[in-house]
Amino acid sequence: MTTLLPPDARIFVAGHRGLAGSAIARQLTDQGHEVITRGRAELDLRDADATLRFLRDTRPDAVVLAAATVGGILANDRYPVPFLEDNLRIQLSVLGGAHAADVDRLLFLGSSCIYPKHAPQPITEDALLTGPLEPTNEPYALAKIAGISQVRSYRRQFGRRYVVALPTNLYGPGDTFDPENSHVLPALIRRFHEAARDGRDEVVLWGTGTPRREFLHSDDLGRACVTLLRDYDGDSPVNVGVGEDLTIAELAATVAEAVGFTGRVGWDPSKPDGTPRKLLDVSRLAALGFAPTTPLPRGVRETYEWWLAEGAAAERPRRYATAPVDAARHQ
Repeated sequence: MTTLLPPDARIFVAGHRGLAGSAIARQLTDQGHEVITRGRAELDLRDADATLRFLRDTRPDAVVLAAATVGGILANDRYPVPFLEDNLRIQLSVLGGAHAADVDRLLFLGSSCIYPKHAPQPITEDALLTGPLEPTNEPYALAKIAGISQVRSYRRQFGRRYVVALPTNLYGPGDTFDPENSHVLPALIRRFHEAARDGRDEVVLWGTGTPRREFLHSDDLGRACVTLLRDYDGDSPVNVGVGEDLTIAELAATVAEAVGFTGRVGWDPSKPDGTPRKLLDVSRLAALGFAPTTPLPRGVRETYEWWLAEGAAAERPRRYATAPVDAARHQ
């Protein structure tokens, strides 16, 4: 089978310090590729001119756009402007810069949150734009949808081999455990860890515990993205998930066991649940020969052990600007 990514390809991973980007960079390095990276202080990806100069100077064979301003329900609700505008600027800079620098291969990471709130389950890729979005993350979702349209437009108008991956909920080493702005799984790890440490007999969590989610280990995402870079060249986005889900209550029980919390778990139904269910149809990815290999209980346990070992180094709280120029974290 002819690969779309030669073994000696040099690849720029935008967002290499984030959960997704770091996993993709690790997998590419393990496969023998030269991975090009730049930190926030070296390159502001919202700056189109600086991004284009960088891409023309380094001349990568491929680009992975994993950089984004991201966060959980609370952050999405509190800081809609940077979730919309920062992500639009990053996408315009990197995608437009890649084309102008004649980079013919690019992988854009979208998100499963772009699907309609009440999409039929499991969600197939053609459910995109068939219904209203979840209101709590609409600005972020709209930015990502614009990125998908941008990828398709470069394919249609210029014949670029740009493709889109839509990951489900991710977790793993490199995640953010900030108590206000993290996603659900690292937030649960921290909550149960602190409760066990302090000897509390109850943890009260947001919502009802009934929404269903799937969770993909970041290393499995990295492997899936390498597969897509090498073997996929289509107009449609590709779902990246595990094809199985569980309730948030079941997830909480899994995390509590991994952490060693033995008290009660309560629920606050006055807080939002978010989308009732979000399970991806992964048949398109499976047809490329890919399957995830990390069971959730093991992945949660290993993520918890990583966080304990990293300590303060794992604490990278995200800062959200009231205006995009103030630089929310995106790499």
